[in-house]
Amino acid sequence: MAFLGIGLMGDPMARRLLQAGYFVTVWNRTLSKAHVLKTVGARVATTLPEAVFDADIVISMLEAGPVVAQLIADALPALKANAIWVDMSSTQQAEALQFHVRLSNAGHGFIDAPVSGGVGGAQAGTLAIMAGASAKDYARVEPILSAMGRPTLVGPAGSGQVAKLCNQLIVGGTLNIVAEALLLAQAAGADAAAVRAAIRGGFAESKILDVHGQRMLERNFVAGGQVKSQIKDMHNILAAAEAAHVTLPVTQLVTQRYESIAGTYPTADHAAALLALEALNPGRRLGDGPDQLS
Repeated sequence: MAFLGIGLMGDPMARRLLQAGYFVTVWNRTLSKAHVLKTVGARVATTLPEAVFDADIVISMLEAGPVVAQLIADALPALKANAIWVDMSSTQQAEALQFHVRLSNAGHGFIDAPVSGGVGGAQAGTLAIMAGASAKDYARVEPILSAMGRPTLVGPAGSGQVAKLCNQLIVGGTLNIVAEALLLAQAAGADAAAVRAAIRGGFAESKILDVHGQRMLERNFVAGGQVKSQIKDMHNILAAAEAAHVTLPVTQLVTQRYESIAGTYPTADHAAALLALEALNPGRRLGDGPDQLS
């Protein structure tokens, strides 16, 4: 198989495939990032056609939809007959459907399989993988996806991106709510850390309260999921909502909150929702430690 895009997420995902015993050819525009994986058994391709020409399965993990579209266009002449392209990037649903049509017309399969779980989940092989595909194509790739996490077939092509957007909608909203809860606790005279501990295990418990609530208390904004990536996801959610003719008022507000820090903290962790909130509340700051940004 070929793995295209050896970045923050792609590197540990490709490593999981290698650890599972798969033969993986890796390619990245910045070739040095791909060469790192040579030491753990990957074959490094210097060109995109070289990477895909003999691959039954092509996996891409890239920055955004336009980048995926360009790579599909560039790779298509070299693709092996009946290859399946699995795009694990976060794109718009409309883009995923376009990829599906283009590859299907050329006799290939397409699966949109975005992920959730961040770098930690990629390293541990515990990513939530949301796949949009035909049942036949999904059956071919399910064992491969299982090496990287927990895959679920959520519907036909394009559905994986819808599921990812639903995930990111909940993540973005919950991050902002946790920030508000902790700042309110401290401003009203309570111990914010103790409040977080007290409400864990109740109906308010969540992974975000657990992981990112602690990050906010520590003021640790070293990036896992970045603010700029969360903004991209929020815009994609709103585009999907417009296409589906639904209004999402909370999502619109969450998008505005992240956009307010886009210029100042683009590469900070999306827990920096706390920083956006503090900017609305001059003189109010959670904890007394320094901000950790890198």
